[in-house]
Amino acid sequence: QVQLVESGGGLVQAGGSLRLSCAASGRTFATSAMGWFRQAPGKEREFVAAISWSGGTTYYADSVQGRFTISRDNAKNTVYLQMNSLKPEDTAVYSCAARGKSYVVSDQVSSYDYWGQGTQVTVSS
Repeated sequence: QVQLVESGGGLVQAGGSLRLSCAASGRTFATSAMGWFRQAPGKEREFVAAISWSGGTTYYADSVQGRFTISRDNAKNTVYLQMNSLKPEDTAVYSCAARGKSYVVSDQVSSYDYWGQGTQVTVSS
């Protein structure tokens, strides 16, 4: 079992930066692949980034490649999403997710077993 709590969202101007954090509790965090997803109003949830259990493998959506960086600190049971050069189209609720039974990265919503409540990110133009 893994519980996830996101923080760090807010309002930022286009071109600005934010860092999201996802604090996890539960014994399996260090062996779980983690992901960040986002959902804008009226749209389906979409993949943003994922990281393997060790942090050695990362994977990004094309729309954020080069602007966002996912990382994790297993000693702190926390995964991060550093977001730079933000655009209005990045506005969404961002949620972190954990794979309960795999340490392999995935971009599929259905691959993740545990989800946080989400944190709002709003980018103004």
